[in-house]
Amino acid sequence: MGPFIPAAAGDRTQPFDPAAPWPGTDHLGASVLDGLLDGGWGIVVTAAAATALAYLVGFPIGLAAASTRRRWVDEVLMRPFDLLLALPSLLLMLLLASIAPPTPWMLVLIVAFVNLPDIARIVRAAALEAAHRPAVEAMWLQGEHPWRIATVHTARSILPTAAADAGVRLVGAFYLVAAASFLGVGAGPEASDWAVMVDVNRGGIFLSPWGVVLPAALLVALSVGLNLLFDRLLNRREPA
Repeated sequence: MGPFIPAAAGDRTQPFDPAAPWPGTDHLGASVLDGLLDGGWGIVVTAAAATALAYLVGFPIGLAAASTRRRWVDEVLMRPFDLLLALPSLLLMLLLASIAPPTPWMLVLIVAFVNLPDIARIVRAAALEAAHRPAVEAMWLQGEHPWRIATVHTARSILPTAAADAGVRLVGAFYLVAAASFLGVGAGPEASDWAVMVDVNRGGIFLSPWGVVLPAALLVALSVGLNLLFDRLLNRREPA
C-alpha cells in the first residue's frame, strides 16, 4: 500500500547523509522512506503475475498428462519438464535472463517458466488418482468427451491441492523476483525496489545503514507474512 501513502518528498541531498532526517538518504541522496513506500509494489505484482501465468499454462498440461489414455502423450508432455528440473531454479533463471532483454515483463515470463515444470508435475500427480476412479472409467465407457471428463470431474477434485501449491509457488516466485532484482535482472539500479535498494545501498551501510536494513527487513516480513497467510487459509477448519 506504500504508493498510496503520501510522503513528503524533499530535495536530494548528500548520499548516505548521517544528518538527514530518519531513515536517512540512499546512494543518490534521495529519501530512504520514499524508496521504502514505493519498493514493495513491483515485487508483489511481478511474483503474482508470474505465478498466475505459470498456473495458466502448467495446470492444463499436467491435467492433460494425467487424463490421457495414450502413454506417449504423457511422455511427450512431461519429459521436457524432467530435463528442466535437473537445473537449479536460480541458475535456470540467470541463464534465461542472460539471453533476454532486462525488462519487468520479461522477468515475469522467466519466473513463470522456471515454476512451470514443478506446477505441471504436481498437477499431474494429484490428478492421476482422480482420473482413474471408477466413475471416470464409467464416463469413458459411456463415450463422454475426454476434455469434458478432465475439466468437469478431474480438475474439480484437485482444486484444493492446486490452491495449496499456488500459495507455495507465490512465495517461491517472490523469492526468485527478489533475488533477480538483487542481481540486476529485470529491475534496473534506478528502480524503486526493496531488493534493488539492498544492492545499491550496501556500499554505504556503515554511513547510513537504514537504506539496507529496512528494505531487507521488509523482504523478510513479506515472505514470512505470505507463508503465515497461506498457512492460515489452508489450515482453517469448518466449525463443528
